Amino acid sequence: MKVLVINCGSSSLKYQLIDMENENVLAKGLVERIGIDGSILTQKAKGEKYIIQQPMKDHKDAIKLVLDALVDKEHGVISNMSEIGAVGHRVVHGGEKYDNSVLIDNVVMKALKECVKLAPLHNPPNIIGIEACKQLMPDTPMVAVFDTAFHQTIPEYAYIYPLPYELYKNNGVRKYGFHGTSHRFVSNEAAKMMGKNIEDLKIITCHLGNGASLCAVDGGKSVETSMGFTPLEGIAMGTRCGSIDPAIIPFLMEELNMDIDKVNNLLNKESGVLGISGISSDFRDIESAAEKGNSRAKLALDVFYYKVRKFIGSYAAVMGGVDCVVFTAGLGENSFECREQSCKGLEFLGIKIDHEKNKCRGIAKEVSTDDSKVKVFVIPTNEELMIAKDTVKIVNSL
Repeated sequence: MKVLVINCGSSSLKYQLIDMENENVLAKGLVERIGIDGSILTQKAKGEKYIIQQPMKDHKDAIKLVLDALVDKEHGVISNMSEIGAVGHRVVHGGEKYDNSVLIDNVVMKALKECVKLAPLHNPPNIIGIEACKQLMPDTPMVAVFDTAFHQTIPEYAYIYPLPYELYKNNGVRKYGFHGTSHRFVSNEAAKMMGKNIEDLKIITCHLGNGASLCAVDGGKSVETSMGFTPLEGIAMGTRCGSIDPAIIPFLMEELNMDIDKVNNLLNKESGVLGISGISSDFRDIESAAEKGNSRAKLALDVFYYKVRKFIGSYAAVMGGVDCVVFTAGLGENSFECREQSCKGLEFLGIKIDHEKNKCRGIAKEVSTDDSKVKVFVIPTNEELMIAKDTVKIVNSL
């Protein structure tokens, strides 16, 4: 079966067409500036890059262009649309309604719309993408794969905030967690690399990129994660502040005469390592500046690594031990300094990184010392493959 994986943003769309017979990516692409001047599609297939620049007023136009590119006689990879057996959609928020991926029907669409209030920036474009695909491919089964689903196994005492309980019951205020598809994928891959059943392992997964989260995976189930009600909670990130004293918010509003929108923008888009360094949200820029002696750049990195270490230690406590730590996503996969500094001082837990093994980028590899009681792995994430696997499983069960 060939599965089309769709990931819609507000003005962008990422896609992959995967042949699930051999898990081979036939084509992958990115559509940018949907509904904006300068709309462009870039597709990579058969070792070549195919670019289309033409106006796209909405996501339906964008998906139509994607499908046209896939069947293009010269640049395409399939002869006709009927070769696409199913579509898997990344959906950010499923609330408490879904703890697994599901076949999309009218009931699911209604639930997704009810979750918009929980993910106002992410769910609307996800829904638009699904509706556009349904119009263009009405007879093709479609599956929703949720970022939040993997974390629905977190126990109640861990996801409840110490606020009036009615806010949870009436308004859904609780920890949900995100990056679940990535945490699920790399924890399963780690178990394979160790040659053990995931049910027997305690794993800490570190999804470190511009957005970043950690997850405690006990016996294959998420039991704690750093992001919360929104992706703002947790460690410091590229532009997000992570967990801070909530009283800072009314203080800023009063002291600097800021309204809630300005504060929200500050916390989400002007904070994190960008806010501390004053340079960039790109860790490569910050690392370069730190090497040249920029003290704020060094401080931003120190804060980030400290937060990662702090969560690794706390998650070992949550699970009563740890068998392996996994680093993934852009920074986790490519920065050996990030991995080394994030594990520095954790030798008491049995975590030891091998300096030479750790000099690697973007490959699946064990980077712990031979005598490390806790294995440390670099594992490139593959959320698209995880979405495609779920899609095949659900469609084959129909």
